[in-house]
Amino acid sequence: MSIRVEGLTKIYGEQKAVDNISFTAEPGVLGFLGPNGAGKSTTMKILTCFIPQTGGKAEVCGFDVTTQSLEVKRNIGYLPESNALYTDMYVKESLGFIADIHQIHEPAKRIADIIEMTDLGPEQHKKIGQLSKGYRQRVGLAQAILHDPQVLILDEPTSGLDPNQLIGIRQLILDLGKTKTIILSTHIMQEVEAVCNHVIIINKGKIVTNNSLQNLKEANSKTSLEDIFIKLTNK
Repeated sequence: MSIRVEGLTKIYGEQKAVDNISFTAEPGVLGFLGPNGAGKSTTMKILTCFIPQTGGKAEVCGFDVTTQSLEVKRNIGYLPESNALYTDMYVKESLGFIADIHQIHEPAKRIADIIEMTDLGPEQHKKIGQLSKGYRQRVGLAQAILHDPQVLILDEPTSGLDPNQLIGIRQLILDLGKTKTIILSTHIMQEVEAVCNHVIIINKGKIVTNNSLQNLKEANSKTSLEDIFIKLTNK
């Protein structure tokens, strides 16, 4: 399993942000859904070693997030919702900076390939601070996949994209999901239906469903994913 989570719990004061959840993820695109405050971002921050869990265990590519965090970070690419970028850097320069951090072999070739994959060619010589929100998202995604990680965790990756850009990024996520394990968090249900093969819905820190997208819809009389989401998270 690329990701294995067992009894994961995170407590802030008296609040259980994540309450004893367990799941696994393999190559493909997993939709990780839930209302605001459900525990999605907390779970993703634990998996990416940004914050420690209170209890339970999580592994990425067989490496423990607590005791082998450096190995986890080598195998994971993360696009956070906030997408913090160095706005005074030029696009191509910022990718070179990330390539140096990861000590990428033949960085110029890899950067050129990633710029082509994310359609950043026309913007590569601009400062990040001059870019639209959609292109900033592309830069964040480019940085996340630059070191060719086995696992990608994407938090609202299509935020700010126009419909044309959306098609391109969806296809890129689908292509990456053929060989990589991707956890995709989004509030856009059409996005999930377009790219995900499996869905986990979390509500109030607990997993309320964990199923393939097809089985989930068949078990709910083939109603829309949006209706299923509302039914499961309004309890």
